[in-house]
Amino acid sequence: MLLAVAARAQSPAPGGVLQTGTLSFSAHATVGDFTGTTTTVTGAWRGDLAAASGWVEAPVTTLVTGNGHRDRDLRGAMEVNKYPTIRFDLARTAPAASAARPDDTLSVTLFGTLAIHGVTRAVELPATVMRRGDTVNVRSTFPVDLGDYHIGGLTKMLGLLRMDPNIVVHVDLLFLATSTPSTATSRP
Repeated sequence: MLLAVAARAQSPAPGGVLQTGTLSFSAHATVGDFTGTTTTVTGAWRGDLAAASGWVEAPVTTLVTGNGHRDRDLRGAMEVNKYPTIRFDLARTAPAASAARPDDTLSVTLFGTLAIHGVTRAVELPATVMRRGDTVNVRSTFPVDLGDYHIGGLTKMLGLLRMDPNIVVHVDLLFLATSTPSTATSRP
């Protein structure tokens, strides 16, 4: 993931830990569009471009939409007591077909698994990775079909209120490069 940029640097770091991050989603419902957001995100990465691995996760209970009733419905549909986190595990990266970008920015594809609501699926996520000094910024936007993750409860009031099961997920992560692989691979 981040390692594509690290490989281009003169002294690539063996990994990094997440300093700040935002995970959000955009959704459509009969009563209007809405967004859910959390900044409670943890993660780390290690390795080089050829052997990249890492993880990022967020507690579902920290996703907020700005509407308390909708937040309760979200937590109920996601069964937060049973499935408390959303998690991406990175297996490898590859430069995207149109990988040429200015400066220290690369377009990559992140290969791994996405676990939501107790369902883990293989995914290929488009991402932009930018390295500036000791920091690496990773951004990705990708669609998710909630039906693929067996998330129900998207209709209320005998179907008068509906949420489209197709959402768009946005991820913006800032990692701090570390000098020791053991630091970069620790999990919460």
